[in-house]
Amino acid sequence: MCIRDRLGTNPSEDIEVYSEVDDTFGTFVYKTKSEKYIVIGSYSTLSTEYQFLKADDPSGGFKIFQKREKYLEYSIAHYKDEFYILTNLNKSTNFKLMKTSEVLTSKENWIDVISHRIDVLLEDISIFKEHLVLEERSNGLNKIRVIRWDKTQDYYLPFNEETYSVGVYANPEFDTNTIRYGYNSMTTPSSVIDFNMDTFEKEIKKEQEVLGGKFDKNNYKSERIWAKARDGEKVAISLVYNKRTQISKETPLLLYAYGSYGHIISDGFSTTRLSLLDRGFVFAIAHIRGGEYLGRNWYDDGKLFKKMNTFHDFIDCGKHLIANSYTSEKHLYAMGGSAGGLLMGVVMNLNPELFNGVVAAVPFVDVVTTMLDDTIPLTTGEYDEWGNPNQKEYYQYMKSYSPYDNVENKKYPKLLITTGLHDSQVQYFEPAKWVSKLRDQSKCTNLVLLHTDMSVGHGGASGRFDSLKDVARDYAFILDLETL
Repeated sequence: MCIRDRLGTNPSEDIEVYSEVDDTFGTFVYKTKSEKYIVIGSYSTLSTEYQFLKADDPSGGFKIFQKREKYLEYSIAHYKDEFYILTNLNKSTNFKLMKTSEVLTSKENWIDVISHRIDVLLEDISIFKEHLVLEERSNGLNKIRVIRWDKTQDYYLPFNEETYSVGVYANPEFDTNTIRYGYNSMTTPSSVIDFNMDTFEKEIKKEQEVLGGKFDKNNYKSERIWAKARDGEKVAISLVYNKRTQISKETPLLLYAYGSYGHIISDGFSTTRLSLLDRGFVFAIAHIRGGEYLGRNWYDDGKLFKKMNTFHDFIDCGKHLIANSYTSEKHLYAMGGSAGGLLMGVVMNLNPELFNGVVAAVPFVDVVTTMLDDTIPLTTGEYDEWGNPNQKEYYQYMKSYSPYDNVENKKYPKLLITTGLHDSQVQYFEPAKWVSKLRDQSKCTNLVLLHTDMSVGHGGASGRFDSLKDVARDYAFILDLETL
């Protein structure tokens, strides 16, 4: 709901400007960087809608920019007398940039500025007085592209590491030639950098401190390899390890993934991860389908009736690492949380022999039961991701992979499951009943541990040090298995 409040007046005089009636949509408000318009945005998984109003007429009526349509996604930014639109219009799955006048804003008036590209995902744009900045992703890697409005320059910022993560900050100032962005990699701590788009000079404003005084990025190595999935697709795996670590079948390796909602697990730096790397572990991220690492099609190929691709990709990445002597079944560990916890449950059912131990955090493992309960706030909005089990085809497909529904009488890996009593997204009884069924119906003589934190929700502990205790618990579980 959006409310207009005149400063200094009684709250009872506030006026409701807009209320979203569709419970599958959320809403938000912002002001364009040009400061000319106030914008109300509405969004769901597969559709967006915007309304706009001149900022110097706040009591006026909002105008629909382009009415919502299923499968039409767009966002808007204002420059001079035009709107720029980032959109998937006309099956532009990797998105393209279009523009239109302030007066004629519906989609039939949009014209291409940067056309759709099959091999490049256009993730976001930032508009400045003299420059247009694009955030792109190609072959899995972030790129920042700078274009002068007068067309005299068009270039990419240089990044030299094999794998990394970079992202443009909000940059609220319009009349500037400096762009601020964040950069890090699996060996390089996070940095905030100012880049002059005219002179190409850059200044590191802040770099993440690694306490202890002993950290040296040159002691670590990161690389990216590609595993061949069973259907022929190539899946990227990012790895990092201490250069002292000898890579062999005896090397312990922790394989992490998520694989849903288009979310990309970035190849970023972690101070807590160093404790594993310095103990001889390799840490790996599998960029499986269900995320957008290789573009929007990579996401679409891992959802709804194609969800099994997500699980098969992870298994095939594990097999690839073993086949290429990065580790072995005795030393391979898996970890994932939430939808990544679902991933853990499925791969355990499919190939339990592949992993020595698994950590499943706040795991979404009772898929059918949860998705049938539309009283849970998130459920109806999730139909576009998982399907609606009230429809027979979706019900049967979900049940075919739901971890709880597919527990069998077999030997599972050692398992640590974590949950929070106040989790509203994956309620605590999902992992609790899963543990009960694993212990009751399987041949599992291995550890099956359940940790329920009575004071936290879906995101785990939020205190400055409590979150570190959670990481220490998970790592201790894995390290203990490696010493048995």
